[in-house]
Amino acid sequence: MLSQDSLQINRLKKALQGAEAVIIGAGAGLSTAAGFTYSGERFERYFSDFGEKYGFRDMYAGGFYPYDTLEEHWAYWSRYILVNRYMDPPQPVYQILFDLVKDKDYFVVTTNVDHCFQKAGFDKKRLFYTQGDYGLFQCSVPCCNQTYDNEEQVRRMVKEQKEMRIPSELIPRCPVCGRPMTMNLRADDKFVEDEGWFAACERYEKYINAHKQREVLYLELGVGYNTPAIIKYPFWRLTAQNKRATYACINYGEAFCPEEIASRSICLNADIAELLNAF
Repeated sequence: MLSQDSLQINRLKKALQGAEAVIIGAGAGLSTAAGFTYSGERFERYFSDFGEKYGFRDMYAGGFYPYDTLEEHWAYWSRYILVNRYMDPPQPVYQILFDLVKDKDYFVVTTNVDHCFQKAGFDKKRLFYTQGDYGLFQCSVPCCNQTYDNEEQVRRMVKEQKEMRIPSELIPRCPVCGRPMTMNLRADDKFVEDEGWFAACERYEKYINAHKQREVLYLELGVGYNTPAIIKYPFWRLTAQNKRATYACINYGEAFCPEEIASRSICLNADIAELLNAF
């Protein structure tokens, strides 16, 4: 790395060591650094048959494809969930991050829905998944504010699918109204914020309020500009309001901060996996 990067890395190390609290804001770039890529070799390994039949070349496109039947839809999505929720990422980036903060007072807010933080050992009570979880179903209407763990159903759909279709009896249906289920992902106004979501939100808000004037490191990892109002803008505002706070942004090609907090910011246009390994 360049000498300027080395200087910034040293600043980040000191900020992490001296922080009374570390608030991690994580976006898709963190999971990408861990190897959860959605095209190329990984797509070909798990979805080459779908790609050949339907003509898409990445997992995201497959998720939005207008399948003719629910049997096809859930054949794709069950495999997608298994690969991106119940399998571990190829690289131990989340484990390395956990080792860096496990003895600190920390909290995590993330737009990721792949559950990697909990699998790496992060305390569930210190996590706020704002955009949902691949591991949860909800009613497609929705008729109620309930979500349902889906691991058993997903594994069965993957196991029993043939020719990119699941048996009709395995289509997940709402136990309340009988309509088809969908993923608990924030894509429109039908996203279900269940009891667990509200509890996590409340814990996060209380944590933020309790640490507003303490020596806090706001550590932003792989957060882009798709939903900046969830992590990026609040981190900038909280840093500006607290003269003891430090803002750190690690994002390959997109590390930036406002001039108002530049003197207390660390911006690294670096590969997250490479940087964390440098610690």
